[in-house]
Amino acid sequence: MIPRTMTAVHLTGHGGLEKLVVRHDAPVPTPGERQVLVRVSAAGMNNTDINTRTGWYNQSVSSGTTAEGGQRGFGVSEKGMGDWEGRLAFPRIQGADAVGYIAAVGEGVGVERIGERVVCDPYIRDPNDIEGFASAGFLGSEYDGAFAQYTVVPAVNALTVPKDLPLSDAALATLPCSGGTAMNMLMLANAGAGDLALVTGASGGVGTFLVQILEALGAEVLAIVAKSKMEAVARLGARHVIDRDGGDLVARVLTVTGGRRISLVADVVGGSQFSDLLKLLRRGGRYVTAGAIGGPKVELDLRTLYLKNLTLFGSAVYLRETLPRLIDLVKRGRITPFSTKTWPLSDIRAAQSEFLEKKHVGSLVLLPPGETH
Repeated sequence: MIPRTMTAVHLTGHGGLEKLVVRHDAPVPTPGERQVLVRVSAAGMNNTDINTRTGWYNQSVSSGTTAEGGQRGFGVSEKGMGDWEGRLAFPRIQGADAVGYIAAVGEGVGVERIGERVVCDPYIRDPNDIEGFASAGFLGSEYDGAFAQYTVVPAVNALTVPKDLPLSDAALATLPCSGGTAMNMLMLANAGAGDLALVTGASGGVGTFLVQILEALGAEVLAIVAKSKMEAVARLGARHVIDRDGGDLVARVLTVTGGRRISLVADVVGGSQFSDLLKLLRRGGRYVTAGAIGGPKVELDLRTLYLKNLTLFGSAVYLRETLPRLIDLVKRGRITPFSTKTWPLSDIRAAQSEFLEKKHVGSLVLLPPGETH
């Protein structure tokens, strides 16, 4: 039986951890036409959740996603979504990474879907928007998300995965945002066999997927990480692992590659190393980004861009085939999602504090009350 109320975390405004309020009397949503109600069994955590809470997307913020900023916020009270131009309203239930089981269906959805194990595509679009960019809203931003016992999504966004797939729900909860972001970056940049690809921030949620997907696609992968995480990232399939703090990045990368320049950079760090990353690209190389944890303000010499015939990609809204393709790789055993640690949903403040320390490899996941997956 579906209860009338549930445990959920309300984001009450832009700011610090105090803006996250655990409620045990939130109403359970009702699925509308062509929607499904998902009983959330696991919800991943991401930089996106924290950036939204702190207002980091506001262009007045020039620093990276620091632990202090994540704890206290950046002093932004409005327009915290910057160029996203979404319709965020408070209170909002965040959480882009929803995995669970369909508990009820709305009009136009077959009752046979009840009970399905699903991974939810976090981008909700107007079905008449063929490209899917202009109308896209985000689960946990424009729509209530996974930091709750139940959430509602369009039926088309609830992608079925086999119940006997030998992966925990917590592992699958790393797919929608972290895995999807990595997959979308690489699809936009047309990554594939023959690429000599450089991944920054390779130990994080997105970075660990970038390494695995690139390896599965047949690329030769170089990963930049903190020294303490080099061994773990090498086990994910990176051919070469480089200490991010070793000085002169350009010289060290070219030494490792024997002088070969990079064909593809997949960057989630940005900051002061941006210009070095472009220097490392070969003529006709591609650069793709979906984050800027090291800082959003970068130095770009346009001469480098045009004299090297470079292509730059920004990745946010997924292509419609992004998540299905990622799930197919998982089903075929080409990549293995994993959760480093799980936390009870009610401990979200402590969980985000640990996330901000950046000592982990991969993703951290929240579990709603009563779930053991």
